Amino acid sequence: MSSPRTGTVPVRRTTSDGSVRARLLGVARAVTHTLARTPEISVGALGVLVAAAFTWVPSVWYDEAATVASAQRSWPALWAELQNVDAVHGLYYAVMHVWFALVGYSPFALRFPSALAIGVAAGLVVALGRRLGGVRLGVVSGIVFLVLPRVAWAGTEGRPYAAVTTFAAALTLVGLTAVRRTRARHHATRWWVVYGVLAAVAVLFNVYLSLAVVAHGVVLVWTGAADRAARRRSALSERTGPVSEAMVDRRVLVHWAVAAVGAAVVVSPFVLLAAGQTQQVGWITGVGWATVRQVVATAWFGARWPYAVLGWTLMVVGVVLALRAARRPSPAARDVLRAQAVRVAVPLTVLPTAVLVGATAAGEHLYSPKYASLSLPFVALLIGLALTAVRPRRWLALTVVAMLLVSAPTSTTVRLPHAKQDSHWANAAAIIERERDRRTDQGEGVVFGSVWGHPTTTAQVIADTYPDAFTGMRDLAVAETGAERGQLWDVNGDVATTVPARLSGIDTVWFVGGKSRNIRPQVTETLEGQGFHVVRYWHTGTVILWKYSR
Repeated sequence: MSSPRTGTVPVRRTTSDGSVRARLLGVARAVTHTLARTPEISVGALGVLVAAAFTWVPSVWYDEAATVASAQRSWPALWAELQNVDAVHGLYYAVMHVWFALVGYSPFALRFPSALAIGVAAGLVVALGRRLGGVRLGVVSGIVFLVLPRVAWAGTEGRPYAAVTTFAAALTLVGLTAVRRTRARHHATRWWVVYGVLAAVAVLFNVYLSLAVVAHGVVLVWTGAADRAARRRSALSERTGPVSEAMVDRRVLVHWAVAAVGAAVVVSPFVLLAAGQTQQVGWITGVGWATVRQVVATAWFGARWPYAVLGWTLMVVGVVLALRAARRPSPAARDVLRAQAVRVAVPLTVLPTAVLVGATAAGEHLYSPKYASLSLPFVALLIGLALTAVRPRRWLALTVVAMLLVSAPTSTTVRLPHAKQDSHWANAAAIIERERDRRTDQGEGVVFGSVWGHPTTTAQVIADTYPDAFTGMRDLAVAETGAERGQLWDVNGDVATTVPARLSGIDTVWFVGGKSRNIRPQVTETLEGQGFHVVRYWHTGTVILWKYSR
């Protein structure tokens, strides 16, 4: 007899490694699928990564110091400051106050909100392009937005200009949605309420965003006129052409006017407060040849003339091609939408700069290239119109790559250590940290001279932006702090009387100031009279440092 055959039951063995790998692959596929279906998220996420890269490298500079000093004050001190200066940036300072309370201060933390704002703005540009011309226009415009030189600058700056682009794009997208809902008679009122509220918040964030609301009015008037002209042409040719989806009638104009006026009423006290602080823009010069250079090359193209020539050429080509295609006897729906993209983008590109330059020419010096940041999304949209007219698609891809290559030098330059007004503050702070011996320099004082290029501001701003280097030092010359004065910056007292009265227990004194127009000779004379002598001095960029010991 043969023994009975016994079989084996196969058992599928799983390992924890295989399970984790399968889950990761599943997550990766889900993320890839989501990003492919939602290019706004893809381009927006790319924008955050690109804008945030190496933002910790450049030294903090004067304008960013205003953010740091203001945002780290108490709420009462910040409120008192805004009554006298920088009310136009008040909401931004309040947001940064909360942000620093959550994550702490560092140069990277100072700039990351701007990088985040650029990412959100890029996603909104994609959404605008999709709404006005299809996915390809949206994606190309979003990428163009990210490679604009001034976008690279705004995303690495601890100032509100990146967020200004976000508000401009968001307000325009909400306005387009409100117009469509009005035509469809579907929840239109609530969208106009959202538009009015967002307009009020935007203007509170930066008063120049009121120009975006005015530009929207121009968009509506132009769209209504173009639609009537198209209907007349259709009637004369006895053809029924497509009607623009953004057609404007009396109901749309009334809704926009009510929302705009309501927002204006809400923010009018703030606008009056900001208008009374025009002394803070006293550094802006009148209109001249420099203004032409700023408008043409600096405002959107970072003073890069090759990029400016390319950008303006593409914008003009985009406008001409889109409007010409829409005026054909039987334009396609895509052509009608692209013409509407022109009617949206051109006023938002041209009007803010025209108003600010006009006001400056009239004697109210308001124009600076950085104040034209709200137009950046629409500059990208106009360039995107030109690029997406390229056929075949491989040539479009090559054109986008060419723009990436042209923008690479600027994207690199804004991330160099001394990119911001040749600031060497980080170097100065590093010298002090390296040279201080906290074991022997127990009693240390510091005298802050003026900052190079800003003679009414003391170098206390270097200590504000790099506080670790100055920990434990006593300010020997300050008479009144900015917080006490309700102003941005500290002021010094008379060196000959203020410094000697505060030298008790001090064995080492540092002088930190600009390389010119400074009080260093008076400081040396005063300290020598108190038994101090110069140990060593340093010169880094525009900053000089002297060390004295008893």
